[in-house]
Amino acid sequence: MATAAQAAATFLSFLSSSHHHTAPSSSISFVATPILPASLRTAAAGAPTLTSRGRGRRIAAAVAQLPTKNPELASGEKKIRWSSRAVRSFAMAELEARKMRYPTTGTEGLLMGILVEGTSGAAKLMRANGITLLTVRDTAAEVLGKSEMFYFSPMHPPLTESAQKALDQAVNEKLKTGEDGEVTANHLFLAIWSDKESAGHKVLASLGFDDQKASLLAKTADDEAAMGPR
Repeated sequence: MATAAQAAATFLSFLSSSHHHTAPSSSISFVATPILPASLRTAAAGAPTLTSRGRGRRIAAAVAQLPTKNPELASGEKKIRWSSRAVRSFAMAELEARKMRYPTTGTEGLLMGILVEGTSGAAKLMRANGITLLTVRDTAAEVLGKSEMFYFSPMHPPLTESAQKALDQAVNEKLKTGEDGEVTANHLFLAIWSDKESAGHKVLASLGFDDQKASLLAKTADDEAAMGPR
């Protein structure tokens, strides 16, 4: 009579024999070749490889939480950090870029992120002037074109050159005040508006925003931290 060990050995031999077949792997590929408008292809090709997990360099200021690239030097070392509203706006900007199936997070995405976060002075100013998430989405699609429906954005769409410039400019504006504190979503919004070549500026201008309205926000850009929950 076969022992238990002999029975186990026979069974293992059966599994490894040529008569035991595994299910064939599928040869069907569902990876679609991205077909993007020319403006989006250009943005993707020239986008810096930065992600939302990056940390600002310690140069003349300690800038925490959002990626910054060589902000202007200021006299003395200041402790500068991004406000929680700005950080949430940035996270929502990446999500909006993915919803629109864009390969990058641009200034138009940053505007949408500010609107989705919704509690900053910049968000309130946009809504007061009839600028909503839906109108920004629609206008961005007109400015940049729609992405191909089967294209899937990366988890963290890299920043466009203009979006990186906006982050840096927001930090610079805070540094120029000569005070410690937070870089707010308001600073970020004003930085987007200051770049007339950015998609975000073009979207805002198309929706009736102007320098006079921006000046209203500029007076209170540093006051975000006092406006309710951070």
